[in-house]
Amino acid sequence: MKTEITITCIGCPMGCLVTVTMNENTIVKIEGNICKKGEEYAKDEVTNPTRMVTAVLTVEGCREPLSVKTKQFIPKEKIFDCLSEIYKTKATLPISIGDVIVKDVCSTGVDVVATKHLR
Repeated sequence: MKTEITITCIGCPMGCLVTVTMNENTIVKIEGNICKKGEEYAKDEVTNPTRMVTAVLTVEGCREPLSVKTKQFIPKEKIFDCLSEIYKTKATLPISIGDVIVKDVCSTGVDVVATKHLR
């Protein structure tokens, strides 16, 4: 059974509407992309969607929140579990950019790191 999935590519600023035609779980055709990134993005999005996660959390003894992000992409289905784990974390001063705030978040093999200095 053929299925068509249309997505907006975020691989570059063009924002192409890319249509992926699938037969069962196999990609048959990808069209609508202007650049190679569009083809790669569409393929990944329909077979193994991933996302970078960003968040802010409170730091003990500091009025300014700490911004954090996953060091690499994580599976899309783990976003909310990842955020839940991040929000349970208690960070303490001092913090430098790149410090690991949560190691191996949700058993993904990906660390959550600080994106700014706090002293």
